[in-house]
Amino acid sequence: MKFIHQREQLNEDDIVVILCSQPCNIRLMNDANFRSYRNGGRHTYHGGAFDKFPARITVPSSGFWNITLDTVTRRAISVTRKPQMEYSIKFVRRSGA
Repeated sequence: MKFIHQREQLNEDDIVVILCSQPCNIRLMNDANFRSYRNGGRHTYHGGAFDKFPARITVPSSGFWNITLDTVTRRAISVTRKPQMEYSIKFVRRSGA
């Protein structure tokens, strides 16, 4: 499984803002769930499939968070290498820390 990944320390109520050039699955996960996701196991996350941008996901608690993006459609090309899409991941810091 290939995906775009970024790990960031975020605070509760911060907002992750994602722009993407095509529909994609966006997951916001803690480290334990990210390890499970990466290994093909069960995991929980915040987010889902998005086709309208910017996508905004509110961080539920403070700590390290993993943001992943992968293409909604699973074509052979996306299985062999990172998805070819233009994207940006930004953060709106809502709480002082």
